[in-house]
Amino acid sequence: MSSPSGTSAGVAGCLLAGFGAATAALAWAPRAAISIDGGFEGHARDVSVLVVDLPLVLLGGALVPLLSWALATRWVGRPWIAVLAALAALALGVWGLLEWWTPRRPPHPGDGHGI
Repeated sequence: MSSPSGTSAGVAGCLLAGFGAATAALAWAPRAAISIDGGFEGHARDVSVLVVDLPLVLLGGALVPLLSWALATRWVGRPWIAVLAALAALALGVWGLLEWWTPRRPPHPGDGHGI
């Protein structure tokens, strides 16, 4: 049987993981929209972003704050410092995602050689 502080620590970790996954998905979605709806006449449709990228973004968004929270809880022992460390790690992770990941964008159909 776990102690009340262990139970609340587990709940806090799960909440941070859920918050991280939701934040990462909300940061990812606007950039992935062109690949999902296809843009002009569907010429840029690439549904692999739903099969490959979305699960990886959700997994990373859940694991980064959870692991940083667990490490900070072990090393520092104060839960509020661990929460701040997890939120800082999530912010850095989302910033890294937005800087690094860009979906494939083919040229506009009006660009190019023409007739």
